[in-house]
Amino acid sequence: MRIVFLVQGEGKGHLTQAISLGQILTEAGHEVVGALVGQSEGRTVPAFFKKEIGAPVFLHDAPNIIYNSDGGGLNLSRTLRTHLAALPRYLSSLRKIHQTIQSLEPDLLINFYEIYGGLYNLRYGTKIPMVCIAHQYLLQHPLFTFPPNSKVDRWLINFNTEATSWLCKKKLSLSFRSFPQANVGKNMVVPPLLRKAVRELKPKDEDFFLVYMTHHSLSKQIISWHARHTEVKLQCFWDNAAAPELVQHNPNLIFRQIDATKYLQLLATCKGLVTTAGFESVCEAMYLGKPVMMVPVPQHFEQECNALDGVNSGAGVAATTFDLSLFMAYLPKHKDQSAQFRNWYMKGDNIFINAIEAYGNGTVSKIMPSQTIQAIGTLSPA
Repeated sequence: MRIVFLVQGEGKGHLTQAISLGQILTEAGHEVVGALVGQSEGRTVPAFFKKEIGAPVFLHDAPNIIYNSDGGGLNLSRTLRTHLAALPRYLSSLRKIHQTIQSLEPDLLINFYEIYGGLYNLRYGTKIPMVCIAHQYLLQHPLFTFPPNSKVDRWLINFNTEATSWLCKKKLSLSFRSFPQANVGKNMVVPPLLRKAVRELKPKDEDFFLVYMTHHSLSKQIISWHARHTEVKLQCFWDNAAAPELVQHNPNLIFRQIDATKYLQLLATCKGLVTTAGFESVCEAMYLGKPVMMVPVPQHFEQECNALDGVNSGAGVAATTFDLSLFMAYLPKHKDQSAQFRNWYMKGDNIFINAIEAYGNGTVSKIMPSQTIQAIGTLSPA
């Protein structure tokens, strides 16, 4: 099949999921003919995505979360005002997406939580089937555990999640762990997606913590904590476009621009990951047996849900601020979940291929177990 990806470009999670699935689909004989990625002011699509996706990348303007500059987290009112004012520009992006899809002539669209996915189906009544993939679809599962007293937030996030998938054929809900398959309409619980580069790493523990944050304003908390604990070694990644490639506050506190290769090298050798509660980063750490401290961005309900789900899955500990003292106190009590996580993850390739091929317009690959595929070589594109 010829397949086009629609990818939300905020953060690295959906981007790395697209890379991972592209690798699986290519091995099964399908072809990713284009990746349409949303970008916004102050954020650029990381170089690693363009290098690893293995397909032409088409960029379009897309809404994004706007954060408080003081590190106070998500600014909901400013986010809404900004994007309502930009509505004509987003409608233009939707037309651009339609034109690009028409030119690529795909058999299937796969949407990684890009809001334009559902809108595209509503506006253009496309006959091209769409499969949607994201951890957020797990929040629609009846057994998912939400933070207490969150009825309104729960409704809002599930409305946005539903909007990304209007008129789709299937929703694949990425999960840290197996869930009972419930009667939830189009939803199907599936293992996470991890890049080959993660699976090839050989983890070991060195004397430093790795820190990854989705917005550079949160670095103020890290700098403040480290001023009182200068003996602790921290390697940090941020998205501060105004900063140079590397900023060294002192010998034990370093900030780097996002670099996929360097990040994975440090993840494999750190003694623990401290991160805003993005799904993908936690999955990579669990696969490598690294304990995680999950700090949701303030006012970011989705990340609160991720942190709670991560704790329930044995990933590590949740906190409200970047107080690494809490993490250091937790570490002796941590139980490594990498074996259970890998067992769940290893079921993924065939699940994805079978689910996706069931809805595409093109020829299927007659998927076989991964060991058989490796033995006979990659299948020819359909």
